Amino acid sequence: MNPQANLIFIASLLLGTTITISSNHWIMAWTGLEINTLAILPLISKSHHPRAIEAATKYFLTQAAASALVLFSSMTNAWHTGQWDITQLTHPTSCLILTSAIAMKLGLVPFHFWFPEVLQGSPLTTGLILSTVMKLPPMTLLYMTSSSLNPTLLTILAILSAALGGWMGLNQTQIRKILAFSSISHLGWMAIILIYNPKLTLLNFYLYAVMTTAVFLTLNTTKVLKLSTLLTAWTKAPSLNTMLLLTLLSLAGLPPLTGFLPKWLIIQELTKQDMAPAATLISLLSLLSLFFYLRLAYCTTITLPPHTTNHMKQWRTNKPTSTAIAILTTVSVMLLPASPMILTIV
Repeated sequence: MNPQANLIFIASLLLGTTITISSNHWIMAWTGLEINTLAILPLISKSHHPRAIEAATKYFLTQAAASALVLFSSMTNAWHTGQWDITQLTHPTSCLILTSAIAMKLGLVPFHFWFPEVLQGSPLTTGLILSTVMKLPPMTLLYMTSSSLNPTLLTILAILSAALGGWMGLNQTQIRKILAFSSISHLGWMAIILIYNPKLTLLNFYLYAVMTTAVFLTLNTTKVLKLSTLLTAWTKAPSLNTMLLLTLLSLAGLPPLTGFLPKWLIIQELTKQDMAPAATLISLLSLLSLFFYLRLAYCTTITLPPHTTNHMKQWRTNKPTSTAIAILTTVSVMLLPASPMILTIV
């Protein structure tokens, strides 16, 4: 792709995200979401592969439907209350429609079917943008309207997302699809706590974005897309692969690592809100996703492939690891001891 065109699309993405995040009026928020959708489409389909074109088409249709629902929800609310302010969403039907629209934008169950397919058809860098930056505007809208939303509906969506995100990722061999189901599972954790402590949802999202960025950038450096190529990638950059192992375990939420922090705080908050059964259920369902993270981690650091057929080992690269990957992997692994400081900031 032409560098100037690439720059325009990336700038439009940042512009759309900024407009949605900083707006108080529903029409401005909708405009930001539309700019975002139109800017990401060329980045998804830039390889001109049939799968990429299919992914871009699926993404466009889903996001267009979700944007229409956002507009319909805000118009219904304005019709009944005379308010266009995002925080003044009070009409029950509008709240219900908005929850469905944002669930569709984010890829929450039962509106999740598009997300693994789109991520699989996109390049790794575009997949990274889809998994992190593109989820920020809808998360902001959820954060701003959290006081009006239906707790029962969000809890059901959250538990279904944690269940299906873990379940459907079990038999995948494509790494981008595994990361898509991982994203759906994490969104379940964010949705369940949204009503009770919206700041925890944002904290979970930020930490998820940091860990996912570290994983995507590492995979992009080693040019790995499937489990079979991950098996032999250890020869390319052994130290980077070791950090990838720790980042994957952190994404799984294992205790000494950063990823445990949001899960721990969410379980604690749910218990305070007399939702111990929901906390227990979502914790048990996260064991499903732990399985495929462990499988990824095993494939990352395995030094002898499990089959005996001869195949080419990859040459070790002398290229230095980028500073961004070094910082992100360090943050993804070592932030748990700083949790008291993070809590005072939050």
